[in-house]
Amino acid sequence: MSSKQILVIGGSGFLSGTLVTAALHAGNSVYVVTRGQRPVPNGARALVADRHDSRAFAAAVDEGLRQAGGRFDLVVDAIPFSPDDARQDVEAFGGRTGRLVFVSTDFVYDPLRRRFPQTEDGAEYVQHGYGGNKRKAEEVLLAAGTDDVPWVVLRPGHIYGPGSQLGCLPPLGRDPGLISRLRAGTPVELLGGGHFLQQPVFVGDLVRVILELGDAAPEPTVGNIMNVAGPEIIESVEYYRIVAEALGVDLKVDEIPVAAYARDNPDKASFICHRFYDLSRLAATGVQLPATRLADGLNTHVSALLDG
Repeated sequence: MSSKQILVIGGSGFLSGTLVTAALHAGNSVYVVTRGQRPVPNGARALVADRHDSRAFAAAVDEGLRQAGGRFDLVVDAIPFSPDDARQDVEAFGGRTGRLVFVSTDFVYDPLRRRFPQTEDGAEYVQHGYGGNKRKAEEVLLAAGTDDVPWVVLRPGHIYGPGSQLGCLPPLGRDPGLISRLRAGTPVELLGGGHFLQQPVFVGDLVRVILELGDAAPEPTVGNIMNVAGPEIIESVEYYRIVAEALGVDLKVDEIPVAAYARDNPDKASFICHRFYDLSRLAATGVQLPATRLADGLNTHVSALLDG
């Protein structure tokens, strides 16, 4: 990939911070729209604005464009949560970027009406909450077309790796106390005993996919919505077993009954299902599919937390 002018919206978080660092290491000029509450990676150019302040956001984008010579090669929206965010992208970047990568979520899929492996075509979607708002944001892009903003949408499942906490299933998802719990020999409470299937993606792999999509041929990339996931489909309990092995301890599991948990925690419905995906549409773009084995990625993740 040649050097590019790249703008990242939300470049100080887990995924976005990893993306910014990787883009800088590849020799790109990277601009970050950030609220300024956390530092951005060294070498990135911070454009301080809250995206919910439309005037400040527009001014930040204009300043970034001025520094970039009037056009971005790639814009990555790593923190879109609503249709308003998608409309903002369409308005801000029309005719001003070579490509927009819009990070959605696998939570758009209705957990009660999934197919396995889940494809993007003919899917049933949730209507409310986090996933529902992400789907409504996707619909804004679909309605806008790609003439002014050549967009591509990614739907990742569980993302893991350095920069985040460990855990892929409630009630111990992204739990800062998981390592201490395992080391103490305390049983890990897992919904359904951890039998739900998942396809976690290592953050470094996801970042590479995002950057490669900036170079992928317009057909069949632009205007497409694509699943992205790791190379292995595993029972969720295997994730925790690998973490325990990395710590040199045995895994003890207490099963949480699914029916009662689902009744008492309707907001967690998108976790109470299998989450594995058909990646044919992503493969057709020619990008390298995520390849990091879960054991390798989790060992890296555990080491980063222990060293940090």
